Amino acid sequence: MSSEVLVARHNFDSRSVAQAGEPFPPPDAEATFKEGFYPSSGLATAGYRSSKYSPEEWHINNFSTLHQAATDRNNAERICHESKTLYQETEAGTLRTQAEGTRHLGERLQHIHFWKSELQRHIEKLVAETDLLLQQKRRLLKALDATEIPFAIATDNLTCRERRLGPDLVKDGVEEELLKEVELIRSIQALLKRTLSQAVNQIKCNRDAKQTLELDWSDKYQAYSLDDQCGRYNNMSTDTQYHPNSDNLQDHTTPTRLCNRDVWVSFTQDNLSVAQREEQASVELRLLVERVLQETAEDLRVQCSNVDQAFSQRCLQLTEAKTQLQLHLTQIGAQERNIVSLQQALYDKEAPLRVAQSRLHQRSHRPHMELCRDNPQFRYTHKQTETMSSLQQQLSAARSSLSHLEESRMVLEKDIGCKTHSLLIDRDKCMSHRTRYPTIIALSGY
Repeated sequence: MSSEVLVARHNFDSRSVAQAGEPFPPPDAEATFKEGFYPSSGLATAGYRSSKYSPEEWHINNFSTLHQAATDRNNAERICHESKTLYQETEAGTLRTQAEGTRHLGERLQHIHFWKSELQRHIEKLVAETDLLLQQKRRLLKALDATEIPFAIATDNLTCRERRLGPDLVKDGVEEELLKEVELIRSIQALLKRTLSQAVNQIKCNRDAKQTLELDWSDKYQAYSLDDQCGRYNNMSTDTQYHPNSDNLQDHTTPTRLCNRDVWVSFTQDNLSVAQREEQASVELRLLVERVLQETAEDLRVQCSNVDQAFSQRCLQLTEAKTQLQLHLTQIGAQERNIVSLQQALYDKEAPLRVAQSRLHQRSHRPHMELCRDNPQFRYTHKQTETMSSLQQQLSAARSSLSHLEESRMVLEKDIGCKTHSLLIDRDKCMSHRTRYPTIIALSGY
């Protein structure tokens, strides 16, 4: 085997060897190494030294080994130094990153707690506002039910007054006020139904907004619990474990679930804005309901007073008319009694008349010049004639007047019957029925 393959040629740096404190090889060895001259390659010694090296080759080989060892040691020291520096830097960076993460978690917890408190506050306000609106809704229902009584009373009054008789079946002020009352009640019922529908819709909107806030609050409560648990983790925690895919988890999260802080804040602010609008709308609607209930109750009571006043005036008119008619009937009785008195007076005058006529007859038998028209004869004749004539005339006039009164008696009695029937309807039925008219408190929904 040739000696050229026994010793490999190496590239080396003499400065690195010097720095390592190793001795330099002889100059001739380096020159021999560079020229590729190997003394052991002579043909004269090929049969005796084919497996042996020369001292120069040994030195070269030793130098190469030492050079490689020095290079490897330098590289190892450099790597150790770099490793130590990297360890210190990564240790400090890890602690700093962990501290920043803990601080950010604390800030995040504060933000979540703030918005969770805001959500809780508005949820409580919505609950309270919804309860108040439910009370107003119940008042509207009670007020709507209470209007059925005035409506029934008014329609019953109109129906009863349709049973009036004869000339009393007139469209008077009472009927006009009753028709106004019926129309007012219908318009109020329509208004209460519209307001009730608005209240129902507003209650639904309040509950929808409350549900949205509760869902947001629930998410924040869960997030707060998770972040609070994360904030309690430290290097000494025993419940931590490796999750290799946690870094890539958000990359696979859907865009609707992944958002930045501004979108997160805007989402909650939008929910709170909707809740505030519903709260304000609920407050305004409650005030509207209160005003509607108060005004409708007052309007109904005012119209009720107008109807009652019209009934009172009508009953007064009927009473006066009935009294006048009864006076006419009383006059018929007085005239009848007057005729009886006149007849009695005529009867009472018959005896004096017989006496006077008997005297005149007897005195007509006086003889000759004694048969004169003296005072007794003249007085008896003239006085009795005037008395009887006046009584006869008065009796004739009384009988004529009684005849006319008798002709109107049926009309008067019929008219009095109509007035009595009308008074029975208006005063005894209608007005007594109206005493059950609801109070203003009942009409207000209480």
